[in-house]
Amino acid sequence: MQNSYPMIEWHVRHLEKIVLKFVTGLAENATSWEKRNNKRYGRIGNVCRQINYDIKQGATYEQVTLLLQKIRNDSSFSSLRDNRGSLERLGELEKYFQQRPVEAKSWYY
Repeated sequence: MQNSYPMIEWHVRHLEKIVLKFVTGLAENATSWEKRNNKRYGRIGNVCRQINYDIKQGATYEQVTLLLQKIRNDSSFSSLRDNRGSLERLGELEKYFQQRPVEAKSWYY
């Protein structure tokens, strides 16, 4: 049996890290290194591009939406939701991935 996506687990973990970094945002007393990294992890376009790459490599839209719902509703992320602006950034991601068309798969036999 061929494994078309050999690193699915890695891409799912990467997806989670990217979303958490974006939703957390930049701290008020951020260092210059954190401010430079914010260009990569703090802009919706870059984050969506990285998430779409992870989806292309085997992660699914369902995993993305489940992660976003988990961040919004799970008690383990309550401290993350208390951060200034985190709910707005989470809303941006949800809005982007709700607008995404579901890829139609055609099976030829």
